[in-house]
Amino acid sequence: MKTVSEWYNSIFSSTAVFSHVEDEQIFRTRFKRAWFRGFLILMLIMVVASEFGYGANEYHYFILNLILVNLIAAIGLNLLVGFTGLLSLGHAAFMGVGAYTSALLITRAGFPLVVSMIAGGLAAALAGLIVGIPSLRIKGFYLMVATLAFQMVIDYGVIHWESLTQGIRGIELPTPEFLGLSLQDQQSFFVFIFVITVVMMWGAKNLTRSKIGRAFVAIRDNDVSAEVIGIPIFPYKLLSFSVSAFYAGLAGALFASLMRTAIPEDYHITHSIMLLAMVLIGGLGRLTGTVFGVIFMTLVPVLLDNFFSFLSIVYDPNITIMLGPAKEFVYGGLIVLFIIFEPEGLIAIWIRIRDYFRIWPLPYISE
Repeated sequence: MKTVSEWYNSIFSSTAVFSHVEDEQIFRTRFKRAWFRGFLILMLIMVVASEFGYGANEYHYFILNLILVNLIAAIGLNLLVGFTGLLSLGHAAFMGVGAYTSALLITRAGFPLVVSMIAGGLAAALAGLIVGIPSLRIKGFYLMVATLAFQMVIDYGVIHWESLTQGIRGIELPTPEFLGLSLQDQQSFFVFIFVITVVMMWGAKNLTRSKIGRAFVAIRDNDVSAEVIGIPIFPYKLLSFSVSAFYAGLAGALFASLMRTAIPEDYHITHSIMLLAMVLIGGLGRLTGTVFGVIFMTLVPVLLDNFFSFLSIVYDPNITIMLGPAKEFVYGGLIVLFIIFEPEGLIAIWIRIRDYFRIWPLPYISE
């Protein structure tokens, strides 16, 4: 019979492992495994409750779908910037490549959604290989300028190559389907994209724990030292660009299907900056931090819009127009404050909270 202390330590505090298999597990403690199972059960309950008219509505599911799309794209960017240390301002361009590739295959060749998504990711990965070539000679700010140039080329090409992309009108997409099932409503699309997000998150987590992931981190910390110990820098940089671009291309294809259209506005440089801000605010080199950053950056504008709409109903209908610039100011100000006062991102706050409760009720041990 376990004592209360032993029971508490086995569930909440213990990180001890007794075999190589346990050490290789993503969820190494019982508490983490229980939390993940609870999260999946909560998602299932939410979906079932919505079928009976309770819980989330179509708008809420649309926001959740937007979070998941941004999460897939941001995970790819974090693999490039956070784990490999290669700065990029062209991530939205890779999303555009994936979106337009998928849209063209669906509308002109009649490809199914999943096949077109994979093809969009592969097309973006190929573009990532091409963009990653300059990383052999340049890095830091200069590499970021090179990716910015790629972003501008894609922006220009998407708008002016009207025979292929329909210019500013974009490409309209039919209602997405998967295995004969319609994904017309936001709830069914949420189930579809949630499964994809879990798989992509699992893949990224395992990649960072593999030989490839350790090579990425070594290049990020000191590429010269990494080369000295035998890591071929250039192939790994190209691999990082291609994997990151694949995630972005897949996210772009999903976003185009979600919005039922592929238009240039959705893949502009401002979107690249937004994705970079998600990674920075969440925490570089931390996949869990990416989740926090994406949720924060996606929900804050929505909450501000709802707040100003509430004020316009209660006080003055014109208040939305008057306070429109204030929303951008508050949004940008939050990003600046996070970078100044919490440069390690939201994940640092979570780690402090987690470590506090890990040794609770004896917090003085950490002092």
